[in-house]
Amino acid sequence: MKFEDLFVEIGGFGRFQIFILFTLCLPRINLPMHFLLHNFLAATPSHHCAIPHQEAFVNLTTEEVLLISIPQEPDGTFKSCEMFSQPQFHLLLNSSLQPENNSIIQHCQHGWVYDHSQFTSTISTQWDLVCEQRGLNQATATFFFIGVTMGAVVFGYLSDRFGRKSMLLLSLVCSVILGMLSAASVSYSMLVITRTLTGVALSGVSLIVLPLGMEWVDIQHRTFSGILLSIFWSVGNMLLALAAYLVREWHWLLVAVTGPCLLSIVCLWWVPESARWLIANGKVKQAHRNLIKCARMNGKKDFAVSLEALRKMTTDKKPGESYSYISLFRTPILRKISLCSGVVWFGVAFSYYGMSLNLTGFGLNMYVSQFVFGIIEIPAKMIMYVLVNRIGRRQSQSWTLILTGLCIGANTIIPKSFTSLRSVVAILGKGFSEAAFTTIYLYTSELYPTVLRQNGMGYTSFMARLGGALAPLVFLLDEVWRSLPEVTYCTTAVCSGLVAFLLPETLNVRLPEGIEDVEKAQSFSSRYKGPPQTNAPEGMPLQSLLK
Repeated sequence: MKFEDLFVEIGGFGRFQIFILFTLCLPRINLPMHFLLHNFLAATPSHHCAIPHQEAFVNLTTEEVLLISIPQEPDGTFKSCEMFSQPQFHLLLNSSLQPENNSIIQHCQHGWVYDHSQFTSTISTQWDLVCEQRGLNQATATFFFIGVTMGAVVFGYLSDRFGRKSMLLLSLVCSVILGMLSAASVSYSMLVITRTLTGVALSGVSLIVLPLGMEWVDIQHRTFSGILLSIFWSVGNMLLALAAYLVREWHWLLVAVTGPCLLSIVCLWWVPESARWLIANGKVKQAHRNLIKCARMNGKKDFAVSLEALRKMTTDKKPGESYSYISLFRTPILRKISLCSGVVWFGVAFSYYGMSLNLTGFGLNMYVSQFVFGIIEIPAKMIMYVLVNRIGRRQSQSWTLILTGLCIGANTIIPKSFTSLRSVVAILGKGFSEAAFTTIYLYTSELYPTVLRQNGMGYTSFMARLGGALAPLVFLLDEVWRSLPEVTYCTTAVCSGLVAFLLPETLNVRLPEGIEDVEKAQSFSSRYKGPPQTNAPEGMPLQSLLK
């Protein structure tokens, strides 16, 4: 008997599974509230150099003081990072005049004055992370994603070693503690350290929630369950917009997005450890208790299985058989797959976070942008749910990335006065970007053989986190050319979409079990093709069961 056969007797998708999935949706909602928090945590409001009080200013209005103290941009707005070394009183007679000597222009000497109409405070206003210090502001997001990258390695090992539930609890507890410490930061250094460690902790939530849910669901319902958990990421996107709109002070905003982790910790108390993991690690008695609990909750009171039958389900590793990340590059076809999929994952994450962390660049209010970007992800996921089985994985992956890049590129050409058109193009681009992210999870899991699938997903996840870490820093390129960040995101998305055409199609193709299954054929298309099978092996990815 295989483990999948037990689901026929205990109920593969009953009240027990529904309870688990909706409980695991709580931490899933919390993830984007931290992953995209930089939009509001580090927002930079309008600002200008602080002007020290002088007796000569007594009879002048605030606007007049600014006029004689701060240079203007070509559009008439005051510059954010420069001031006159001496008041230019002649500008009161004719404000269109320009100073004859640029040497009288200097960087801000007395700090900055910020517009607090939208934000009470952010880390930018707290520590003056503007102008020359602007790079430190953007680096805050990069440090967070570096933490997420490190956490993927740490919790990936720990969850296999010590169990899904215990490590999920640990990551949630650490997220609460570190999130609250971030909110209490008294210096930029303290914030960077705590946010990086928060990224490590939240990476455990990101890695463990989906496998824990999927390991309790039968094959026929794994696709639905995966989409359900994925949709709640989008719900978290929308809730972040609401939380940021209601809480305009960065300390309390961190508290607001961290607090829900406490509810997840409480609810997780009733979620049992994965029976699959327990059996695989020889904890047969505990697995037996959890299976009995599942059967009873699903109304299968006559379920009975012996401990000996569960022990026989454990698959022992063959002597001398060992696989690592190096195995991904040892053979020619697998090497090509690994190189290309790594580029595609980087491009997907790079363009996704490039759009998600640029809420003010598309003509909408940033709160509205965050909310709409969350909404558009839901139909994007549902559409791709169908398209990947109509036109194939490769075509879906390539064209969603290319269209993402074209939408980003279009907004570099469309004049900023065309606000409505820019907003529509941005929303479409965000939808294509989410569709590309949804597709890549499915596609990659089908490209790698079963013996290397987890290594392959780990490697490509690292490439994605690298793209996420670099995406915020690209915004600094606008000092070279205003449109250079958008051009960079556009070019990366289009190029990675073209690289995706080099990958083999996996629609209706049996999954390879070993490396030799990949290498012995000239291409995946030469292997047997047929409809997805309902009695698919345990290693088959859930999305491959779509009709």
